[in-house]
Amino acid sequence: MMDDILLSARDLSVRFGGVLAVNKVSFDVKRGEVFTLIGPNGAGKTTVFNLISRIYTPTSGEIDYLGEKLTDHAPHNIAALGIARTFQNIELFEHATVLHNLLIGGHTQRKTGFWSEVFFTPKTMAAEIEAREKAEKIIEFLDLQHHRDSMVAGLPYGVRKVVELGRALCTEPKLLLLDEPSSGLNVEETEDMAFWIQDIKNELGITVLMVEHDMTLVSKVSDRVVAMNQGAVLAMGTPREVQTDPAVIEAYLGSIDDVSSLRRQA
Repeated sequence: MMDDILLSARDLSVRFGGVLAVNKVSFDVKRGEVFTLIGPNGAGKTTVFNLISRIYTPTSGEIDYLGEKLTDHAPHNIAALGIARTFQNIELFEHATVLHNLLIGGHTQRKTGFWSEVFFTPKTMAAEIEAREKAEKIIEFLDLQHHRDSMVAGLPYGVRKVVELGRALCTEPKLLLLDEPSSGLNVEETEDMAFWIQDIKNELGITVLMVEHDMTLVSKVSDRVVAMNQGAVLAMGTPREVQTDPAVIEAYLGSIDDVSSLRRQA
């Protein structure tokens, strides 16, 4: 049913000069699912993310979100619509604490005006208390209590990855875009990330759209997967269906050892 669709991409294409980076890509993201884009480097996955984030504007095609065309909105308004994003390369304020980074995320939902902020009116005070309460809940949810007042610059890479996830959650998104959440993580940290993604979906009720290379993580958390290559969709379905698709095996999985490993995981 259409009411189940949170985001719909239709015939998305984008050109950079003479390069067709995304070629007529279509998919629907249902409410309450983890939907993952996979594919080799240069397949167009992150470009699709950048189209949804409004960093890029499609050359042709449409993106509908909650019945609205995303192209009608400026990039700086996307977070206020309920779309949050993390990045493959962590983007945090390194000389601020974990708490302050999370509070920055919550700022997108503040309803107070300029003069209210300047004079710190009771309305602003109430909004500040509410924002801090929400940030503390996310800190507890992600087990970041030990790092709450630590400067981000001094934290291990894996913890900073979780902090960036927390900042995105503080925007109170309906749709969370995760760009290679396991990038740079070790096996244990990747297992923890899978745990967080499952809890974000099941406990917080947030829909997740993810780009990921780690097929173990993809298999563990994804409801549906789209495989891309050279800017186009190769296959769509459950992780098992996509992993065993001959076109995907040829374009993405590569060696027979990779194929055997993924089939055991499926």
